[in-house]
Amino acid sequence: MGSIIDPNEINPCSHLSSFKDFHGANAYKSIPRTQSPTPRCCSCAGVGLRLYLCLVCSKTHCFDHSSAHQESNPTHKIALDVERSELYCFSCDDQVYDGEFDAKIRRRRRESCLKKRKRAAPESSGLRGLNNLGNTCFMNSVLQALLHTPPLKEHFLGHWEACRQRRRRRAAVPVPAGAGEVSCLACSINGVFEAVFSGDPRPYSPAGFLHSWWQHSSNFASYEQQDAHEFFISVLDRIHEKEQPILPNKGIGGDCHCIAHRVFSGVLRSDVTCTICGFTSTTYDPCVDISLDLEPSTSNTASSVNNVKQKQNPTTSSLVACLDLFTRPEKLGSDQKLYCEHCQVRQDSVKQMSIRRLPLVLCFHIKRFEHSLILKTSKKIDQYLNFPFSLDMTPYLSSSIIRKRFGSRIFAFEGDESEMSSKLSSEFEVFAVVSHMGRLDSGHYVTFLRLRNQWYKCDDAWITQVSEGVVKASQGYMIYYVQKVL
Repeated sequence: MGSIIDPNEINPCSHLSSFKDFHGANAYKSIPRTQSPTPRCCSCAGVGLRLYLCLVCSKTHCFDHSSAHQESNPTHKIALDVERSELYCFSCDDQVYDGEFDAKIRRRRRESCLKKRKRAAPESSGLRGLNNLGNTCFMNSVLQALLHTPPLKEHFLGHWEACRQRRRRRAAVPVPAGAGEVSCLACSINGVFEAVFSGDPRPYSPAGFLHSWWQHSSNFASYEQQDAHEFFISVLDRIHEKEQPILPNKGIGGDCHCIAHRVFSGVLRSDVTCTICGFTSTTYDPCVDISLDLEPSTSNTASSVNNVKQKQNPTTSSLVACLDLFTRPEKLGSDQKLYCEHCQVRQDSVKQMSIRRLPLVLCFHIKRFEHSLILKTSKKIDQYLNFPFSLDMTPYLSSSIIRKRFGSRIFAFEGDESEMSSKLSSEFEVFAVVSHMGRLDSGHYVTFLRLRNQWYKCDDAWITQVSEGVVKASQGYMIYYVQKVL
């Protein structure tokens, strides 16, 4: 493996590096120990705006005037976000991370702010902000969802024998001279769980976890913004790879016993049917999430769960309509003709998806980013998505789809589907929503968490209580549901 960037040692922003080299030990001397009771922009005298303190001249401006200030003074690139106590580079147009600032300055200012700030929720709830380490909002948003996934929380906080076994096994293997030790990602995740649920109200910096993830996913080892969904899949894959060698043999049906698959793994069923003779080819695929296309804005779809007809709206879709679209029969194109074993030739066919087995935790990935290889363009779909807080997945199970397609007589041949669907509850409740704000090239991820029927917005280091209306008005990208207890 090639060299891995350590977030604690290397600065991701060249402008911040130049600023520190020029100012030396006085780089952060201009930051006051206490914040003015009524900070305001020195250009427009605005109060209550997002303000930035220039670290070169100590002037405070709102965002627009800070940008203008930097354009007039090219060396004044680095500023302090007064509200969040975070460094901001106006050349990179993003937050930047510096370990020295985080250790020496940020801690002092946050302790001062916390004395005045009303707590959003009790310490035991695990509501703790995560510091942005430089374009890491994608990581923070997914971590917040994983930290509040009930089965994962129980696993990482309740028992950790697997990780202890790994430590003992690694200690017994000699490390070749000159080779650095690769940290255990699952151990790093456990460290984040312990820190977040420790009761410490101060925002936590998951630099150790970021470094560990980079070691195990070197293709992501950079300070560039990443896709939250790709990060989610990568973390589950790495947990699976680390736990698999020490687990007992796979269970019935080849199920993996690692915690990632015990929580998120389900099974999809795909039926491709010949339109001439009715022959059906069935395949099963494991999945840790379900990717859904947004309902076309010109459609007028009926909800199969709530039996309520969706009104035509060019800017709004619904999760139940997306699920209806996902499980709707689809006629395949001429280039996708099925080789029919009965007809012995390729025939026109119809494909239909369904869910053979539900996981404990459902993750819906909403396809908001479109990429055209032909046009070489990418865009984000800014369509809003209505989603229910309680979701019945019964209409989308294979047993329901088959019964609707063929009638009850088919179950003489499809008994395994009926048995599979009856093992677990099909009722789910939402507990986390990862939302993407802004444009494709300069967006920002936040997470909304539902704890004891109250919603909280996790925006990197900041946790705020919000209403249901705010959550429903967000552009959900990943929606997490946990199975209701029977």
